Amino acid sequence: MAKRTLEPMLWLMFSAGGVLAALLLPILLLLFGFAFPLEWITPPTRDHLQAIVTFLDPLARVVLLLFCMLALFHAAHRLRFTLYDGLQIKHLNELIALCCYGGAIAGSIVAAYLLWTVA
Repeated sequence: MAKRTLEPMLWLMFSAGGVLAALLLPILLLLFGFAFPLEWITPPTRDHLQAIVTFLDPLARVVLLLFCMLALFHAAHRLRFTLYDGLQIKHLNELIALCCYGGAIAGSIVAAYLLWTVA
């Protein structure tokens, strides 16, 4: 019997993170990188952004956490295969995977902690 791996789950999170990042990050960069600093539109206050997160308490926090988590796993998977295939350091595959996915897990834990301590 063939050994089962986590590879399909990692590819799923890579794909989902890539789609979310491709759809939402340009909008967020446009808003927070250009529109708000150049005062094309009125920027939201910190209290307003905090009210959005706390008003939709669990739902908004879960959606934001999923967005952060999937984007981190997308970046981890892309970095892993860039190092593994692009730089041809196949002998360090386990170490690279541990660092990349461990960093994504650590970043997800930090995002969860920050989202749940905002209120």
